[in-house]
Amino acid sequence: MTKNLSLIIPTYNECDNISPLVEQILEAISNYNYEILFVDDASTDGTIEKIEQMGKDYPVRAIVRRDERGLASAVVKGFENATGEILVVMDADLQHPPAIIPQLVQAVEQGADIAVASRYVPGGGCAEWSGLRKLISRGAIFLAWLFLPQARKVKDPMSGFFALKQSVIEKARLEPIGYKILLEVLVMGRYRQVAEVPFQFQLRELGHSKLNLNQQYEYLRHIARLAGRSGEAVRFFKFCLVGASGVLVNYGLYWLLTRFAGFAPISDTSSGILSGNIALTISIETAIITNFILNNFFTFSDRNTGGVGGFVKRLLRFNLICVIGGLIQIAVANLFAVLLGVNDLVSVLIGIVAAFFWNYLLNNYLTWSK
Repeated sequence: MTKNLSLIIPTYNECDNISPLVEQILEAISNYNYEILFVDDASTDGTIEKIEQMGKDYPVRAIVRRDERGLASAVVKGFENATGEILVVMDADLQHPPAIIPQLVQAVEQGADIAVASRYVPGGGCAEWSGLRKLISRGAIFLAWLFLPQARKVKDPMSGFFALKQSVIEKARLEPIGYKILLEVLVMGRYRQVAEVPFQFQLRELGHSKLNLNQQYEYLRHIARLAGRSGEAVRFFKFCLVGASGVLVNYGLYWLLTRFAGFAPISDTSSGILSGNIALTISIETAIITNFILNNFFTFSDRNTGGVGGFVKRLLRFNLICVIGGLIQIAVANLFAVLLGVNDLVSVLIGIVAAFFWNYLLNNYLTWSK
């Protein structure tokens, strides 16, 4: 035992889970000084009374919010009332196994500022999830990675089970929406090192799930709000502007080459497939070079470091990523034009859109890494 722990657990109508949860927590962290803070949104099923009853025998207390709602904001309320040097956040529904808590705490004690219980590292998983739920989870993670570079520090930024040093959030302005508090911490917190600990996400046995379509909408709002507060929304808008200029170069040059310079359209299956793809390749590479220059000095000017050497390395990396994006564009364009019979100009435009998201994610992460 080296540090005091504060376990922060948001609740709403979880009466049946309180006793077994506390018992499992006590068994897992008996070697630590600890407190368990249940932050409750005015439950109506006896949850508050159950917590108060447990508080007579254990360091357990309830913080009841009457006029606020939301899992993430409840955790922030817990942060404000916690006294421990290490804070542990988890759900009350026993889908987060308390036996993992010592591993999270140990990772923090060994140097990590944040330790995340992850479903997506070796050894982790989601017990009996349907294919649709797995797809939704992966899609949510992709959106976070796309718009919030800080989320890429972990493989499971959607996790609601994690530990962190009190210092990570001491001076952070936390204003979460919905239920994904870890995203708020990753974007707005102050930290250097993040660790991930594998765990198996359990199915709920008692009570009722709070996940619904409104929560999905709140998640999208949260992503947009964090992107705005962190400046990534402006960066994405700049990348879109540069991309639009690249579309004009790419699309316009292809049009000139195939309409006036003797190259055949890619939709001309009799003789023009090779010729058309040469024209498409020329237009793509030209757009790549102009896009890099604009992005380097406009979109990512705050990460423009390393002098001439850094410039050249970024150009080569950008070119490689965008060449792959170009191959994606070519494949998609040919799929629509040759196999599906769509107009070649429309097919090229569809390919450009498909390649755009690839280029933004990889270049933000690799070419102009933070």
